[in-house]
Amino acid sequence: MKSKAFLLAAFAVAGSSLFARGQKPFTGVTDESETHIVKTLYAKGPTQPIDFEKAAAAAVPAVVHIMTTTKFKEADGQGMPGGSQEPQEQDQRASGSGVIISNNGYIVTNNHVVSGATSITVTLNNRKNYVATVVGADPNTDLALIKIDAQDLPVMAIGNSDDVVLGQWVLAIGYPLNLEVTVTQGIVSAKSRNIGINTQAAAPVESFIQTDAAVNPGSSGGALVNTTGELIAINSAIASTTGSFAGYAYAIPSNLMQKVISDILKYGSVQRGYLGISMAPEGLDDEKKKALGINDDVTGVLVMDVDPNGAAGEGGLQKGDVIVKINDEEVNADARLAELIATEKPGDNVKITFLRNGAEQNTEVVLKDKLGALPGVKAADAGSLGADLGDLSKEDADKLDLQGGVVVTNIRDGLLSAETDMRSGFIITNVGDIPVKSVEEFKSALGRQDSNFQLQGVYPDDGKVYYYGINDFKK
Repeated sequence: MKSKAFLLAAFAVAGSSLFARGQKPFTGVTDESETHIVKTLYAKGPTQPIDFEKAAAAAVPAVVHIMTTTKFKEADGQGMPGGSQEPQEQDQRASGSGVIISNNGYIVTNNHVVSGATSITVTLNNRKNYVATVVGADPNTDLALIKIDAQDLPVMAIGNSDDVVLGQWVLAIGYPLNLEVTVTQGIVSAKSRNIGINTQAAAPVESFIQTDAAVNPGSSGGALVNTTGELIAINSAIASTTGSFAGYAYAIPSNLMQKVISDILKYGSVQRGYLGISMAPEGLDDEKKKALGINDDVTGVLVMDVDPNGAAGEGGLQKGDVIVKINDEEVNADARLAELIATEKPGDNVKITFLRNGAEQNTEVVLKDKLGALPGVKAADAGSLGADLGDLSKEDADKLDLQGGVVVTNIRDGLLSAETDMRSGFIITNVGDIPVKSVEEFKSALGRQDSNFQLQGVYPDDGKVYYYGINDFKK
């Protein structure tokens, strides 16, 4: 009997599977003004519309096909007498989808669609092709922002995912199985689903909208829209025993997407706030629930422990409290709590409604970052990055055609792990707009930065330029 598997819905075309500034943007994602955010409208009563023609006509032009190439090395002739063991570079191609969120070329997709790609090609609905670059990515939410050099593009209106209700009709739009654009219909069958698929992220946020609209490999990064053609989620994963659609698909809520993409545009990386609590694990049996004091008659999230120096601890929350609302939004699952907190950033005030001994209370907390710090209190020195730094050797610099650089190794707790997904081995070549060829130059350049800046560099195995945003770096 085959067991059910949760699959990221990117489509590998060949090789092994791949989980895989111009005019000012004017959508709710890229514009600080909220005047362009379109509120989702739902029919009242039993006459909810089921005609999808207008929704499809409005949304389809803003959904794109994404093709990626990734180079990986494999031993040639392995296991053959006399065979060479020299690593050979092979091209792996994969397919996904994306959604245009600004008329000058910003496109949102899944991180697993573009992660590690050495080339990205975007094909619009009118079949025009463009080369895309990665602006930024957030592995924790499996979202990425890419950019093509184009103007006057069709843009998808963005709805309010908090307004989504069970049973409402939706459309899934994407490029599954390397086909042309495909539209399928279904209903919202669940909200705030945590399926445990994002195992590669350091602090994953999963609060999916679940639908039975058919989604297949290649649909990753595509759109889930309501009957007025507004984006309510980004398609990301499927539940399947075969690798193809078998009943359920999972999508990242648009409100969470807006926050992540806005942070990437404004700061270069995601600003994530933390409450500083631990929650009861899901799926406990009755005996364990009783031992932990979990009351099934109460809908909310049980606080198992509190960091006294964290936001919740300083706000007065205690072990045993049950959180029932965040900013007056009901909380009925751990995933929903994580989603609501993930839409805020360090320094934001958050209202928490909770139960203590059966009595409802309210408190207001100020979120902190992963390090337990508020914005602007980090030490402005290389040590606060949380990694070992070394000079790039002349031999390696010559191989990579670089003048020099700073090699990052042994990444641990610090700004790099809290604010970026930088991997060990990264070679820093620029701090802000200052080129650096040694650790000494790197430290000097750090001292000349403002609060927010970017680290630019390459990985030795692909040579592609990467940018990592550092924020609230105070002297």
